[in-house]
Amino acid sequence: MIGLIGEKIGMTQCFDQEGEIQTASVIKIEPNYVVQKRTMEKDGYNAVVLGIKDLKEKKVNKPYKGIFTNDVVPKKVLKEFRTDDIANFEIGQELTVSELENIEYLDVTGISKGKGFQGVMKRHGFSGGRKTHGSKFHRQNGSTGQCSYPSRVFKGLKRAGRMGADKVTVQSLKVIKIDTENNCVMIKGSVPGNPKGIILLQKACKK
Repeated sequence: MIGLIGEKIGMTQCFDQEGEIQTASVIKIEPNYVVQKRTMEKDGYNAVVLGIKDLKEKKVNKPYKGIFTNDVVPKKVLKEFRTDDIANFEIGQELTVSELENIEYLDVTGISKGKGFQGVMKRHGFSGGRKTHGSKFHRQNGSTGQCSYPSRVFKGLKRAGRMGADKVTVQSLKVIKIDTENNCVMIKGSVPGNPKGIILLQKACKK
């Protein structure tokens, strides 16, 4: 399996094979269609482009429509998966949740929830100052550098700023259940992103 594109539904609880209750994330996997193939001769690397969610014809402009052949309806979401062997894939081929049947662990990639502008205690885990009366140092970040030399703040210093809305990958999550009737897969633990967010599933590289 090169990978699949899914949509996060939410979280629930279910029983595993040992009868223990587990917290699980539910991901819906609509049929993925092979849209394009990247080749070493033309693009410099081998990859397969998958797409989900059909687009209405009036929402597709000519440059975007040129990506798709007559065999594939224009898709809203496109993702590229690199692979060494692209001979087993054909344009227009359909990949479903059944591709995960023999896989026990997955690497899950998504866009984390946006937290907006946050201080250093929430963003970086700073301990903060004393809570006693008159300290005047409760949630600040403290010293940010030297005084007369170098008279500036070094790049990369941990300070307050935008938090979240980043690409995050959680590795080696266990597959609890695969529901082929409803095109869903249950994965142990949480996965990044909001409900209805786009999730990428790939076979775990460390397990």
